[in-house]
Amino acid sequence: MSRVTIKDKTFETSMPEAQIKWRVKQLAQQISSELEGKNPLFLAVLNGAFIFAADLMREMTIPCEISFVKLASYQGTTSTGKIKEVMGINEDLSGRTVIILEDIVETGLTIKQMIESLGTRNPAEIKVCTLFFKPEKLNVDLKLDYVAFEIPNDFILGYGLDYDQQGRGLKDLYTLVSE
Repeated sequence: MSRVTIKDKTFETSMPEAQIKWRVKQLAQQISSELEGKNPLFLAVLNGAFIFAADLMREMTIPCEISFVKLASYQGTTSTGKIKEVMGINEDLSGRTVIILEDIVETGLTIKQMIESLGTRNPAEIKVCTLFFKPEKLNVDLKLDYVAFEIPNDFILGYGLDYDQQGRGLKDLYTLVSE
């Protein structure tokens, strides 16, 4: 296992890039199969989901579109619990299948708020696809349609996830080492 230091914290490799990409390919096959004949609109939540979204899109085998929304709820390693929309959605969602792409679902507050907001725009359906899910942190009633990995309640970074805006470009997933 390799270790990296980002700012004042040390992280250790917990999942190699190859394992993540293999699972992303499986998700793309599942989504493509289930949504055959539709033209889903993926809404990737920035900044964390951009690598996941790019890899997933390259593996899709059905026509689909992508757009991005920027939300913020983190400071350092802690969620503030308050979500603010930084960059919104310009697409017409009426009658569309919308799939929210998230890097990680923890409490579920961000996704729940996003589903409620999108629901006012008359989509045919809203689905949620997340790369990582921490089931023990979830504190709202939330249906996740596609989950790549269920993980423990550890702080992670790499593959798009960051610590204070650093470490997103790491190819593998890293977990914070207890100091």
